[in-house]
Amino acid sequence: MNVFQVASRQFRRNAAAASRSVRSQHPQRPAALSSRILSRGFAEVRHAQPEIPKPKPKESTALRRAASASLPIRANPNPTRSDIQPIFTYATAERYLMQGLRGSLPKGAVLLHDAWWVPKWTDSQTGKDGEIFLFANGSFVCWGLGEDEARRFAETVLAHSGAELAPLKEPEAEDLEFVTDPEENTRLQGDLIVLGRTPPLSSEDTMPLELPSSVLPKETVLARYAFSQALSRSTALSVLESSLEEYLTSIAPLPRALQRTGKPGLGRRALVMKLGELLRFRQGLNLNRENFSDTPDFYWSEPVLEAYFNSLSNALEIRSRTRSVNDKITYAAEMQSVLRELLTETSAHRMELIIIALIAVEVVICLIRDGPELWEMAFGQEEPKAKEESEILSAETQ
Repeated sequence: MNVFQVASRQFRRNAAAASRSVRSQHPQRPAALSSRILSRGFAEVRHAQPEIPKPKPKESTALRRAASASLPIRANPNPTRSDIQPIFTYATAERYLMQGLRGSLPKGAVLLHDAWWVPKWTDSQTGKDGEIFLFANGSFVCWGLGEDEARRFAETVLAHSGAELAPLKEPEAEDLEFVTDPEENTRLQGDLIVLGRTPPLSSEDTMPLELPSSVLPKETVLARYAFSQALSRSTALSVLESSLEEYLTSIAPLPRALQRTGKPGLGRRALVMKLGELLRFRQGLNLNRENFSDTPDFYWSEPVLEAYFNSLSNALEIRSRTRSVNDKITYAAEMQSVLRELLTETSAHRMELIIIALIAVEVVICLIRDGPELWEMAFGQEEPKAKEESEILSAETQ
């Protein structure tokens, strides 16, 4: 028996003796102690019940990294603040013909700067009321309406308008939320827009004098317009990002094919078509009137509205995303330039071989056609001359 076993047995004996001594001195204490332990245990269980989870911001937007800033508003409602309502942005085409939308929009729609504003639209199925801003970049922004309502608006109004240029196979969507509170300042907090007090505008002409009644306060209509324009840009940029990802996926096998076979993997016509598609991406990103890099001219004279527009644009990372898309387009253009040069070199080498072959064929034809004559010219005149010389010599000798 080793030392550890001896020590273990001695420890168990001492523990048993101490237990018997305690039970003989206090025979009722263990029961009381057990009841107190049990009651405290149940109390701890009651206190350890999970709390009701606080409302969390949605994580489907690009603002999820800053979403925690909106938790104080979400978790602490007050009497002057409205319920949290949705903002839903829906892109159905690459462009909208703004003049073509005039006859298809509901009654009361007005042209507000660079967008058509529908102050009130009621969904026929749910009965929800909301307002809608439609922009020329192929997207519209719904305030107070969700995804189902936005889809029905696109199906019932836009699909029959004939104003959609290059409709998308799959619409692009983006969502956000807002509250109204007349005691708060209008701002973006986290991923939540607060509509409240707005500073006075620089120009009186910025706000139209006569506006139809809307489901939301008239005082914040231009703030909603600024936020909507930033959201529409983000959604339109998402359309380009998705299309560019599909394009890059389609040309991804080309470098591997070049590595394995030494050939570009695409013909000249297919490569030129791919290059045209790439240039179309860059045109849509940088050269259209509604591009993604510049601040609209409308905000130059209105710093308050420009601050609203820039706050949401920066939160949605529009400028950095635009740079990223441009970098991807530049990489794809460089790769296609290399492939085009390889095709040009291959074509030039093939042309050189064809020219050499044609020269060889021409030489053979010349030899076949003019060979006997050339041979006669080169070697056939020597015998007559020799015969004449011999005849002259024989004549002289006679």
